[in-house]
Order: sequence, then C-alpha cells, then structure tokens
Amino acid sequence: MNSSSVSGKNWILKKFDENDISYFKENFFLDEITSKLLAVRKLDKNEIQNYLNPTIKNILPNPDILKDMSKTVNRTYQAIINKEKIGIFGDYDVDGATSTALLGRFFQSINHNFEIYIPDRRTEGYGPSINGFKKLIDKKVNLIFTVDCGTMSYEPIEFAQNKNIDVLIFDHHQSETSLPKAHSIINPNRFDDDSKLNYLCAAGVCFLFLVALNKKLREKNWFIESNISEPNLISFLDLVSLGTVCDVVPLIGLNRAIVKQGLKIIRNRFNLGLKTLLDICKVETNPSTYHLGYIIGPRLNAGGRVGKCSHGANLLLNKNAKESFKLASELNLFNKERQLLENDLLENILKSDINLTDPILVLSGKNWHEGIIGIIASRIKEKYNKPTIIISINDNVGKASARSIVGFDIGSAIIGAVQKGILIKGGGHKMAGGFSISKDKIEQFKIYIFKIFQSLKISFQKERNLYIDSIVSPSALNVDFYSKVDNLSPFGSGNPEPKFVIENLTILNSKIVAERHIKSVLLGSDGSNIKTIAFNAKDNDLGQYLLKKNIKPFNIAGKLTLNEWRGEKNVEFIIDDISVNKDKINKVPSSNG
Repeated sequence: MNSSSVSGKNWILKKFDENDISYFKENFFLDEITSKLLAVRKLDKNEIQNYLNPTIKNILPNPDILKDMSKTVNRTYQAIINKEKIGIFGDYDVDGATSTALLGRFFQSINHNFEIYIPDRRTEGYGPSINGFKKLIDKKVNLIFTVDCGTMSYEPIEFAQNKNIDVLIFDHHQSETSLPKAHSIINPNRFDDDSKLNYLCAAGVCFLFLVALNKKLREKNWFIESNISEPNLISFLDLVSLGTVCDVVPLIGLNRAIVKQGLKIIRNRFNLGLKTLLDICKVETNPSTYHLGYIIGPRLNAGGRVGKCSHGANLLLNKNAKESFKLASELNLFNKERQLLENDLLENILKSDINLTDPILVLSGKNWHEGIIGIIASRIKEKYNKPTIIISINDNVGKASARSIVGFDIGSAIIGAVQKGILIKGGGHKMAGGFSISKDKIEQFKIYIFKIFQSLKISFQKERNLYIDSIVSPSALNVDFYSKVDNLSPFGSGNPEPKFVIENLTILNSKIVAERHIKSVLLGSDGSNIKTIAFNAKDNDLGQYLLKKNIKPFNIAGKLTLNEWRGEKNVEFIIDDISVNKDKINKVPSSNG
C-alpha cells in the first residue's frame, strides 16, 4: 500500500521520449503540452493528423468491407421499393435505443412506414424472442431489423423465417461459429468478418449501413423519382456518438471521428428529444463525452431498468415538444429511482461475505433487481479490480450481468459456457456480457470460468496504479491550457483523459454539494486559488480528508473540466486522489533516459 495516497493508489508518471516531443513540435507546429501528451500516448506518427483532426470524410471506410452489407442493402432497397412495413427490434440499453432511433429517423426522413419494438428487460430479457417477433408480425411488419442484438437468437429468427419474414441483424456482440438463419448478419465481431471494425458499437454499424443504403438510393435515382430530399447523414451523428460513448467502445479510428463530429451536432440540439433531456438536466454548456456518458446515458438507460424500456428510443424519435417533455421528465424520475435501488443493493452486497480470494467475483441473491445488476457489477469490479458477475435468482433460474477487466474476454467465456451446456443462453463482448443459468449450475459455472481466468495468468495488483501524464503548476488551470489539452479529445475508452498532478496545496474551504460530492477551494504555492470537485467522495477517505481541512501541504491528481456559465468560462480540477508526500510519486524515467 502506498501510504502517501489517500485512496491507496500508486502514482506513476507515464514514460515518454523527449525526441518525440521535439518531432511533434517541429513537424506539426504544436505547443509543448500537446506534444508531450502525444508523446505519452505513443501514437503512430503517420496517424497524428487524423488523431488531431478526425473527420468522417477522411476516415470513413467502404461499408461493403462488412460481411453481408450489400446483401442487407439490397433487401432493404427492395422493401423500400415495394413499400414493405419494416420492424425494428432494439435492445433496451443506450446503444440499442440510439440504433433504433437512428434507423427510425432515416425512415422518417424518406416517409417509409416502420414500427419499433423494445423488449421488457425483466419479463422478456435480452434479445429477440418469439413473442416479440409475433407482436411485430401482428402489426403487419414484412421485414425485421434487429439492432444491438440477434447474433445468438436462433429460435426467434427461425420462427420469423418460417413465417416468411426476413430478419436483418445489426449487431456487434461476439458470435459462435454457427450463425442464426437470418437473411443477413452485419456484425464486425462475427467469426468470419474481416473488416477490422470490431471496435464499432451497434449504432456505428447502423450508420455504415445507412451510408451504403443512401448511396444505393442515390444511384438508383430514387430520391429524385420519389421527390424526396436526400437525408443528411451527418446530422444523425448525434445519435451515433451517444451510442458509441455510452457503450464504452474504444474511441479509436472511425469511432473517434463519429464522436468528434457527433458532439458538434449535439451542441446544435437538432434532436428534440435529446435537446429536451439536456434542458431538463440543466446542461447549459457545450455537451462533452462526460455529459453523454454520465448525464444523458444513465437517463436513457433508466427506463429499461424500471420497466419502461421503450422510453429511450421513443424520446429520441419524438418530434412533438409536449410528448418529448413528458418522456424526458419521466426518464429523469426513473433515473432517481434507479439510483436509490442501486445504492440499497450495492450497500447490501458489500456488507455480505464476499470471498476476495476468488479470481472472479460471482455473487448471487434472490430477486435482486435485474435492471441494476449490471451497474452493481461495474461498481464492484471498479472497487476490487476483479471481473464481477452478479446473478439475480428467481424460481431457480438466475439472470446475470458480467463486467470484466482488460485482458479477460468475458464474452467469449460466456459463449463457451453456453456451448458446454452450463448456461441456458448468453453472450457479450470482451468487457461485458449477460446470461441465464439454472441455480443448480452456478457452482459448475464458477469452476469453469475460474479455470479459464487462471489459465490466462493475468496479473493484477491489489494496489491499483494511477497513471499521470504530467505534473503542472497551479497557474496552468486556465482556459488556454485547457484548450490545448482538449485538442486530444474526445476522451473515453481507448483514449483516456489526461491526468495531472498539482503539488503543494492547502485547503481554503470545502463543502458537501448535492449530498455526496465535495467542492473545495485550494491555495497553490504561487498564491493562486484552485476550484476543485471530488465526485461521490462524501463517505470515502478522499472526501473526509478534504472536509477535515488539514493544514499540511498535499498534492492532488485528476483531470481538468471547463465550466461555462452565462458566457464566462472557468477551469476546475476534478480530484481523483490526494497524496500527502510528493516524494512518493513514482517518477518513471523517460525512455530516452
């Protein structure tokens, strides 16, 4: 344990090569801090231009590199020509809601009839079901799209095909070597896809499909002959970026360009439902990936967690101000309900007897709320730095959500357990998954998954590391410095936000805000005042340290944020950790010595 860190973390300065800093400054005319942050990231020098200025135009691949793309486009074109009613079956999370709304928005723009269906998380579970498909078919749907699901849905898809209803799958979850008998499956993570776009979420997959479909309609002169304006697909990137950020896929390649451009669209607030939700949440600044991931995303998810699964997609599709306000307000209330449920369950689980010697934490309980077990799994994984699986048992059948750590592909492990007959059904991707299991097979599953994990010989420390990009002076907290750091945005999975250390500070004042956060004003060694916030810190060691107002100088580690209010901009510091002794920071030498 690093005694200097309030949170028990090792602070480690990232390695970099001084020669790289000089290269970036000379060849790209960049300033010192931007060049240093790039050097720390060790990016391919040939990709620097696209990294700093990611544009859809320069990065967008040919959609046909995705397997089954042309087959899917041709079938959809046929449906448009023949005026077939289309059904969109979406998942209940943000990626599913945005994918559903994305396709729906396109069909709205070309005046094509469609119907959406989002399954109930509690009563229907994840993915297509025969009952769900029946409901769409009863509404005279002739073609079904599944978005963010379907890759493992063998029986429902066979049912649809027997009813002469073609199913087109848009997904990104891992597949088995045998695939459902759908008309087509666009999934960069299917076993036989060579596109190298496996980092896309479902919304990204749907966007590429729309690019290809739009091109087909244009080439066939359909827009001119139908007297319909060609949709501006760039205007749909608000939905694609929202799904991309909230599904925590890596912000690399095309994803980076999607989010960069998508944030610009969101700032214009073209989507009425999204604008209404931003207004209700009092987001008056330019939305960032933080707002998407931590403000908007949880609220869109909240409907699915408390039994109103279609609310998110319906809000994003809605064009009526009164209805949008009603949906957004309800989602905001559902999110508060979700937070209460989450806090109660998390507190109860943490008080229980958790065996921390297990390589993977597999925790089960009777009738735990299925809508929040995924969040609980994430919280416990973050707390103990171990893959975590939470199972809610009802009538001798458990429904589980799983979250993993880097290096352990939990989606593949779940699919393997399905193939071995240990699980009833299940799937996922590298970092997350879900499944159903008979209660009497939980111990067998634990033995199975423990064995897989141990065979990988993944080493993770009990003492977690906090990696620091740079030590900066208190005076660096200004808008100009923030703008230079922001050149590297959007930040998220695959492109982490830079972390900084400011040394030798003392507390001027601290207070609790919103019942659980700590706002402080700190005094720098140069006499400057620094505004800071420590989120969810009221009951942990970090918050207690700030509230005690210790007079001994200390160091803070964290990241920058920009507050905008009535035209004024102020930089604040989000505190992740405090260190009392600066000499304890592990200053790793740069790679050039």
